Amino acid sequence: MSQYWNPLVQQLEPYVPGEQPKDQRYVKLNTNECPYPPSPTVLAAIQAELTSTLRLYPDPNADLFKDAIAQYYDLERPQVFVGNGSDEVLAHIFHALFKPNQPLLFPDISYSFYPVYANLYQLSLQQIPLADDFSVDLAAYVQPNGGIIFPNPNAPTGSAIGLAEIETLLQANQQSVVVIDEAYIDFGAETAIPLIKCYPHLLVVQTLSKSRSLAGLRAGFAVGHPDLIEALERVKNSFNSYPLDRLAIVGAAAAMHDQAYFTELCQKIIKTRTTTIASLQALGFQVLPSAANFVFTRPPTGNAEALYLALKEQGVLVRHFKKPRIQEYLRITIGTDEEMQILLTKLKTLVA
Repeated sequence: MSQYWNPLVQQLEPYVPGEQPKDQRYVKLNTNECPYPPSPTVLAAIQAELTSTLRLYPDPNADLFKDAIAQYYDLERPQVFVGNGSDEVLAHIFHALFKPNQPLLFPDISYSFYPVYANLYQLSLQQIPLADDFSVDLAAYVQPNGGIIFPNPNAPTGSAIGLAEIETLLQANQQSVVVIDEAYIDFGAETAIPLIKCYPHLLVVQTLSKSRSLAGLRAGFAVGHPDLIEALERVKNSFNSYPLDRLAIVGAAAAMHDQAYFTELCQKIIKTRTTTIASLQALGFQVLPSAANFVFTRPPTGNAEALYLALKEQGVLVRHFKKPRIQEYLRITIGTDEEMQILLTKLKTLVA
């Protein structure tokens, strides 16, 4: 039936999400979900919203959620855009802010949705190679472009970029939008959100899927100059006026307000990450520095795919990428201490 397709669709290579198998119960360390439940205030807010008002459309502007973000980061509501997960927010950014007549720049080893969106919206692209140590070299991005996007920390490598280096790029590149995808920012890196007050071409994207345990709720946001936000609102209201439902709006707002729970959860994951890295290194694994809720690691013999398959057979899921330069590495989500101990026990046997 493909003869009825738009020709563009035939050229698309869709994003492939991490495995969500249903054949058995796994220790799931492959999709960077949080191993801990959401804040109790989130569940209470959602429960309170389960009334007859579900027959009514939600607030198309999700002002309750926007105001919670603005309060948290000391911003104004016109500086905030929200969407159905940061993936939808990113999709609108690609459509609204990146120029088609010059290449979009992003790392060659990075979030694999970027080339998908670039192709979907028919943008030219140029992937900038990571350095030999897998770090992002922002100096290489100072060249003519139709936009720049990169994660900080990077995925799947976990490396973080300092604000001084980011600000140097912003000063050198003022003719196009610079987007920083901060999905993993809360696990050890420093957000660039304070810089939006000085740089009107900076847009910062975050998600509530990781550090606020809401991957199943689908809530993300972008913050930046009101002119950038207006462009996103125009695209959003030309696509779907109601991207966040009533439950997502109240749950996301509650998550932003519960600072104590958020801080405790992040510190718990960081502590487990530290012990996991030490244990992996003791087994002979090479582990890249990580400021995320995952580690990127090379087994002693580089047999990452075989190890991934062996772990899956034993009920533990990690992520393996069949891509040049990183095919000998595994990305491992940081779970609970108990889950990481199960992983390490199996790895000790498999490596031996």
